[in-house]
Amino acid sequence: MTEHDLNFSNSSTYEAGSYRLIELTPELTSLIDTAVNNEEELRFTIKGQPNEDAVLCTADKTYGMRSVGLSNTLLVVTAVPDVNASAFSDNAVMIRDQLKEIVELAAAVPKLHKLSALLRDQQYDEGQEDELEDDHVVCVPLYVMLFCKAYSLPQERYTYQDARKDIQASDAELDMGLKARRILIINNELRPIAPSYLTRLLELLLNLLVSLSMQHTSASVESLSSAFVEHEVPRAVSTQIMVWFGEIKDGKWQMDVKAVVKEIGLGILRDHRHDPIEKEDLLAKWKSLVGDTFESAVSLALLEGNYLESEVLGSESTTYKYFPASDLPVEPAARFSDLFLTRSKWKGDEIAPFLSDIAVNVKERDKLLLKYCRTVTEPQGVRYTARAQYNG
Repeated sequence: MTEHDLNFSNSSTYEAGSYRLIELTPELTSLIDTAVNNEEELRFTIKGQPNEDAVLCTADKTYGMRSVGLSNTLLVVTAVPDVNASAFSDNAVMIRDQLKEIVELAAAVPKLHKLSALLRDQQYDEGQEDELEDDHVVCVPLYVMLFCKAYSLPQERYTYQDARKDIQASDAELDMGLKARRILIINNELRPIAPSYLTRLLELLLNLLVSLSMQHTSASVESLSSAFVEHEVPRAVSTQIMVWFGEIKDGKWQMDVKAVVKEIGLGILRDHRHDPIEKEDLLAKWKSLVGDTFESAVSLALLEGNYLESEVLGSESTTYKYFPASDLPVEPAARFSDLFLTRSKWKGDEIAPFLSDIAVNVKERDKLLLKYCRTVTEPQGVRYTARAQYNG
């Protein structure tokens, strides 16, 4: 074993606490090895505000970071600087810091929920097409700004670069999150599209496919975009919608049938947050809106995690009420509290869709169920109930 002559660095006092030792997961180790062997650039980013737990992001994944204490102290040492080498032995090293803990990494769900709060007043709706022109610069006389109490300066928009900096998610996860949340990028600004407007645009899209005699598997992007412009829908909007609900390649758009059908179904459900809709009425209206070509794709499974199902007493009918997982708290304890205040008992296949966005995988989801729920066996099957008592 090689022996070294330990010496404290002159800078060890003010450098104390400057170093962290991160234990890499096998996946990250492999990623680094591949990048080194192929001489590829590799970048890790640590994200988080002072009041947030830090996360480490690769190009496409997010890892939670937590400190774990060590039973033994580790020394961070470096070689003696050349300028001072003559004053030390050949095997001397300088102690730069002492570590009593390491940082462990674990795969984590990207923290995209902040987008809802940051973009609450930035919604893009029908009639706002003019904002795509001239970067919506408005000239207002100075006397109006000074003396008109009703006047307020235009709200500063939230940009894609802002989101990359603030949101604790990898770039790939952020892009997927923007797509899943139907957030447009207009003039580099993030604008959530109004759900009702999006539903109307998708209905228009299906009608255009019919009127232009185009196949949904290979429709001309240029022809569709031009047709949307005739309906006062800017290309910047229609093109992004086509990307959300399909794939564009070589000027052709291939529609994701399930995604379009699902969104139209959600559009119907949103009108029934308080007043339930009967199953037969929901399905009939849904099939009517998507048309004969796509009615075979209509399935309640597409809407999982967005509704509560109830049976009507004294009747064989079933009703559905809009109840989206995206409106629930992101912290597991609060999430389960809301779920059990809404319903005291859940079937496994009923509660699972409401946990998919707070668990990395099925294994982690099952851990949450074990931690916050207890199982009860009834004649109808196994049900999940709360471990804690929630008073509604």
